[in-house]
Parts: sequence; structure tokens; C-alpha cells
Amino acid sequence: DIIISRKKAERGDKMITVQVKNGELDKALRNFKQRVAKSGLPSEVKKKKEYTKPGVVKREARKEAQRKAGKAARRERNAA
Repeated sequence: DIIISRKKAERGDKMITVQVKNGELDKALRNFKQRVAKSGLPSEVKKKKEYTKPGVVKREARKEAQRKAGKAARRERNAA
């Protein structure tokens, strides 16, 4: 058996492992990629790729909150 895995992170995350059964490497690789994506690792790496100033982070958070509030309001209007 071949085991594909991601090393344990400093935070104590669980290791992602996939066992290859009957030589089905493509299936195991697809499963591994799905598990990594579901764990949120790619988005975390993308965020930490470059430094974002605190003001920009706050501005983006406010913008996201406004977007979500507008979406909820539209949803509520359509339901009524």
C-alpha cells in the first residue's frame, strides 16, 4: 500500500492520509485533493502568501458584511 499524506502542522492539525487500494493511484490522488481542499489548506496558504495591512483587512471585512446583509435582505424580501 502507498500512503499519500500531508505533514502534521505546528497547530496540531490531523494528518491527511489516503490509502491506495489495488493500485488505484488516480482515485486515491483525487480523494487526497478533495480532503486537502475541504480542510481549507489552499485558502489558508493563499491568505498568508503576502502581508495584508490591518486597515485593508478591516475594510474587506466590512465590505463582506455589507454584501452578506444585502443578500439576506434580498432573500427575506423574496420570501415574503
